[in-house]
Amino acid sequence: MENLKEYLENNLSAGTIKNYLYEIEKFKKNYKNPEKLNYQNLMQYVQLLRKNYNPQSTNRTIYALKKYYDYLVETSQIKYNPAQNIKIKDGKENPIQLQELLTEKELQQLLEPRKERYPILAKRNQIIMSLLVNQALLVSDIERLKIEDLNLKNATISIQKTGITNARILNLKADQILLFYQYLEEDRIELEREKTSFFLLNKLASRITNDDINYLISTYQKSFTKKITSVKIRQSVIKLKLDQGENLRKVQNFAGHKHADTTEKYRETGIEALQSAINQYHPIR
Repeated sequence: MENLKEYLENNLSAGTIKNYLYEIEKFKKNYKNPEKLNYQNLMQYVQLLRKNYNPQSTNRTIYALKKYYDYLVETSQIKYNPAQNIKIKDGKENPIQLQELLTEKELQQLLEPRKERYPILAKRNQIIMSLLVNQALLVSDIERLKIEDLNLKNATISIQKTGITNARILNLKADQILLFYQYLEEDRIELEREKTSFFLLNKLASRITNDDINYLISTYQKSFTKKITSVKIRQSVIKLKLDQGENLRKVQNFAGHKHADTTEKYRETGIEALQSAINQYHPIR
């Protein structure tokens, strides 16, 4: 199991690894030679799970099995992954892997100042990360921001509607107000070569692009075991707000979701939370 654990550590968080190892160990107690099983055998196990657990818990086990068989393929113990096409459709499908989202501590880590390759971009980069973590903005929202969207006096920022989100006015944190002001009065003036209303500029004095933002996010990856993307940061912030007891409609407005059921996907039910806790802390024997 130690080699398997090392394999999982390549792209999974510590909590998820613990859950997956527990599920794999439980599975191996039912089958002495798991490397000899085929798709049909695994589906029989899945059917057993469906009788005893909710769809979310069953899916969690399926994800663990897929990773386990990926490992067996990677180590040349089998030639193909018999679990790769397993998918259950019962229950409300939820593409968001809640167990893989960032914790509040991990989100705060993204806000910590750091030394930048280009000092002139240091405040701009801090602003981008603050908008991702504090306001859960989409990359496209940040890319389109204009100076007139900021109201530093009232500590708000206006986000325009898109095809998938509603327009909304969001509050700024106190430290953001100072950061935004310093950037506008100092760094942005130095960066700007031709008059433009776009708030965030790149080192070539053009409006910041999707690629600029995603590259910045990728530079944080080495400090995390979980995969860091703009979408994952946004999802983590939304889930954290719900976990902290914020009203569903309030979180929906914050995220700009057009439908409440989109926000609902981020809410872990009491049963699911209990199951996650059991999976996380149950001793592996």
